[in-house]
Amino acid sequence: MHPFHHAASTPDKLAIRMANSGASLTYAGLEARSNQAAHLFRACGLRRGDTIALLMFNSLDFLPLAWGAQRSGLIYTCISTKLTADEAGYIVTDSGAKLLVVSAGLEAVARGLPQVPHRFAAEGEIPGYQPLETALAAQPATRIADESPGRDMLYSSGTTGRPKGVTGPLPEGPIDTPNALLMLVSHLYGFGPETVYLSPAPLYHAAPLRYCIAVHQFGGTVIVMEKFDPERWLALVEEHRVTHSQVVPTMFVRLLKLPDEVRTRYDLSSLRAVVHAAAPCPIEVKERMIDWLGEKIYEYYSATEGAGFTAISPQEWLRKKGSVGKSLLGEIRILDEAGNLLPPGREGRIFFHGGPPVAYHNAPEKTAEVTGEHGTTFGDIGYVDEEGYLFLTDRASYMIISGGVNVYPQETENILIMHPKVADVAVIGVPNEELGEEVKAVVQPKDWAEAGPALEAELIAWCRERLSHIKCPRSVDFDPELPRHDTGKLYKRLLKDRYWPKKPG
Repeated sequence: MHPFHHAASTPDKLAIRMANSGASLTYAGLEARSNQAAHLFRACGLRRGDTIALLMFNSLDFLPLAWGAQRSGLIYTCISTKLTADEAGYIVTDSGAKLLVVSAGLEAVARGLPQVPHRFAAEGEIPGYQPLETALAAQPATRIADESPGRDMLYSSGTTGRPKGVTGPLPEGPIDTPNALLMLVSHLYGFGPETVYLSPAPLYHAAPLRYCIAVHQFGGTVIVMEKFDPERWLALVEEHRVTHSQVVPTMFVRLLKLPDEVRTRYDLSSLRAVVHAAAPCPIEVKERMIDWLGEKIYEYYSATEGAGFTAISPQEWLRKKGSVGKSLLGEIRILDEAGNLLPPGREGRIFFHGGPPVAYHNAPEKTAEVTGEHGTTFGDIGYVDEEGYLFLTDRASYMIISGGVNVYPQETENILIMHPKVADVAVIGVPNEELGEEVKAVVQPKDWAEAGPALEAELIAWCRERLSHIKCPRSVDFDPELPRHDTGKLYKRLLKDRYWPKKPG
């Protein structure tokens, strides 16, 4: 259950291929590259329990670096390439990273990152950073003498906008010890040595990273897209006889919007399972995907924290449309606002009881906010039916999920409220056919006479100068007065109801 086994038994088998460039590594190559990375980490003085940070686009070096950290007993933190220097820098500092790798195309962000003892530039040059390729080439391709298992520490933002590092103890034992994810993907989706896995999303996200790692543990092949394109996804399935892929609902929408002659042009018969998660999928979208690809669309519900996990097969979903499945990890408990357990059919906050413990790096107070006697909550609202199937109905914190990416309104509101022409502001998610939700700002201007397209453009530009674009509003509406209580509480539901269709009944 580790690439070093497959490098010994099937050294010439394809481990990684980049979809656009065609750059690839066999298992022998992956083994050599990850060993060189492990030696580099040791040469930089890193020991078990230390942290490295990767701020990288999808590239051929990404997974070998992760494997190098895994076999060195290191913690590897993967950072979104969409963040600003301030946002990424916070993660670099908070994680305690002693080594940082940045993709050459991110030079503008790299210049603003905090100093760490060792900095490397991947696939190009960045002033002040050592060339990664040169540093790796100088290292031996043999295994380090003191191998031990490492783990990822990925950051999941909170409602205040500052991200939280999902941490936990380092694994013990040999580096090839199986984990719970391996058992899940084998049982649910049939992962194995013959798996050809198409990964269309950024590898810094939890699911793409962890599923690619799992494929390598089984000895399968990973095809990595540098960037998702719907027709290219279809072509890659045909070209590589892809058996498995994981997507977000936004990708389903883009696939379905292709002309019929394009969608029917490619042979997709090799597909066994297309897995989706990360955001709610409209029932109609999923129905159309099943009509197109057959009963191969699988869904799960979880979070980076990993405290709970539900799953549903396409056959179950057709019987329980809208459900995210039954729990396979942790007992689902639904609580009302007073903390009372609710019976089936009653909506409340979702908790997973009895699953793995959750801890946030350097943030015990944030850990306490999501854990309690009934387990861990991701902050979502939903209900279970009489058969134990979970249905999601709302987001407790009004978190916006746009194209599978979590956006937390408070951070954006804090930026917009500082604009001199803004008296009050609320940021909400509104329907978007392709993204699921898009970010909208509702602004109370200081001078109502200025409300209009010019101010809208000015506010969007103001926000984009200070935050990553995914967090910024796509549009701004104006309101003479936002619905606030005398205590200062903003009734966001009243704003959201203007944009979202009313639920039946």
